[in-house]
Amino acid sequence: MMAERKLLVLFGSQTGTAQDMAERIGREATRRHLQCRVEALDSCDLANLIHEPLVVFVCATTGQGDPPDNMKMFWRFLFRKNLPPGSLCQLDYAVLGLGDSSYPKFNFVAKKLHKRVLQLGGNPLLPVALGDDQHDLGPDAVVDPWLVALWDKILALYPLPPGLEIISPDTRLPPKYTLHYLPEDSPPPEGALPQPTALRAVPSELRPFAAPVVSNQRVTAQSHFQDVRLIEFDITGSAITFSAGDVVMIQPQNCPEDVQQFCQLLRLDPDRHFVLKPTEPGTSLPPLLPQPCTIRHLVTHYLDISCVPRRSFFELLSYFSTNELEREKLQEFSSAQGQEELYSYCNRPRRTTLEALWDFPHTTCAIPADYLLDLIPRIRPRAFSIASSLLAHPDRIQILMAVVQYKTRLSKPRRGLCSTWLASLNPEQGDVRVPLWVKKGGMKFPADPATPVIMIGPGTGVAPFRAAIQERVAQGRRGNCLFFGCRQKSKDFYCQAEWEELVAKGFLTLFTAFSRDQEEKVYVQHRIQENRRLVWELLSTGNAHVYLAGNAKQMPVAVAEALQSVLQLEGGLSPSEAEEHLSALERSQRFQSETWS
Repeated sequence: MMAERKLLVLFGSQTGTAQDMAERIGREATRRHLQCRVEALDSCDLANLIHEPLVVFVCATTGQGDPPDNMKMFWRFLFRKNLPPGSLCQLDYAVLGLGDSSYPKFNFVAKKLHKRVLQLGGNPLLPVALGDDQHDLGPDAVVDPWLVALWDKILALYPLPPGLEIISPDTRLPPKYTLHYLPEDSPPPEGALPQPTALRAVPSELRPFAAPVVSNQRVTAQSHFQDVRLIEFDITGSAITFSAGDVVMIQPQNCPEDVQQFCQLLRLDPDRHFVLKPTEPGTSLPPLLPQPCTIRHLVTHYLDISCVPRRSFFELLSYFSTNELEREKLQEFSSAQGQEELYSYCNRPRRTTLEALWDFPHTTCAIPADYLLDLIPRIRPRAFSIASSLLAHPDRIQILMAVVQYKTRLSKPRRGLCSTWLASLNPEQGDVRVPLWVKKGGMKFPADPATPVIMIGPGTGVAPFRAAIQERVAQGRRGNCLFFGCRQKSKDFYCQAEWEELVAKGFLTLFTAFSRDQEEKVYVQHRIQENRRLVWELLSTGNAHVYLAGNAKQMPVAVAEALQSVLQLEGGLSPSEAEEHLSALERSQRFQSETWS
């Protein structure tokens, strides 16, 4: 009897790339007539993993070698010490990692996952694949040949059933859902388009709290190139609690102008009601979409038309094209050979999905509405460090947010979807609400009130430290030392009056680095070295905890080198001893960092 031809593809994805890759594997499995499920790792029933014959893991690495949010429960489960060594001996598996080799812990999660599944008795079909964003062709340079080898292995284990052949790439696969329009004259059912509201349950991604915006204040000078906002939300009645170091997740939406353009391009009536139905039995409906729904709601709140489209977008788009020139270009963008061209067209200039649709007008107007959810990913929630304490601001959450805007070779400036939307909200114009919920952050501050803390937060990296300082001051704790860096004292010294008041009251020791206020540039790492005696004293006799937050490129390395320099010059350690001492502080959670790119 032929073995059941089942494949489970599990992904851990922070930005959507790993999910996109997992769905690509799912489509290729369908072409090979495999029963395939594609799920986030945390959505999978882990107890059933021991019964799965064949699994492909696709996972990204985030931050400092951390697993993505949607695989953290799985990660904890996998590394439980009481799992028997042979518990996955029935499992054939493969691991595809997606990372960035400019970070020290390149593809750390994929490597560790591969090693752990091997320890538990799993049988690897292939060596772990390590996709790299830094490669000229991106991760596809590794992924494409790896997938060819993977399908060879899988088809050797699970040959095609008699009489069946691999479905040709020229054949379009059916959509995940079908979209059924309701009659135009039918009134929308009561409560058809619910907005997130306060519930007794603690808000979550599936049940966000619609928080009123209380204030939206620009904290940089009008003449400064960057618009940075301190935004306050009212969470009264939400059951939300949080501590310093936690993050607030915000679900953004597309602007009305983009929604209107999209609907015009695709010739969609934005006010038409529809219901979604899964094509395959067992496929669950998107949990965040109301049923019935309008096209306007779908495009405004769900479809990420501002994201940079991926290779799979052009592949699917090519099936709808009846224009020969457009189809040729779309097929080139979706081919392995066309990835350099696609990178130049999309990734380098950060072209959006909406802009790409404009460039293929004959194809765009032929897109069937059924394929919208296959073609365009959903809008991801954005994470912001909470910049306030409940002890100082009861029933409030504040964030410190830089509005993302930059130039590429395209004439129109690039703008961040979430930050641009949030910056546009004016609470003086009525009841303005934002869907949000809170998640535990990576940084934990010491419970012992006597423990001093050294916080290093250039730019908006200071946000979690503002929360920590407010919390500690409300508890009467001193021993708060902050290294803050920005460009100019007169332009972007966030919360200056607040810090200076705390310094005057003896609650805060503050060191500032204004990089552009003098000829030579001065950064936080220079201030650490200048004040190395105090830093050493806090570390050696006060058992201080050190925290770092901010941009992930050069700054974390420069700060680590400055701290190692303190350990050498004041502590008398050799370079290798200083490096090991800093690593030991990391392992014991006395040195914690939260950085982003």
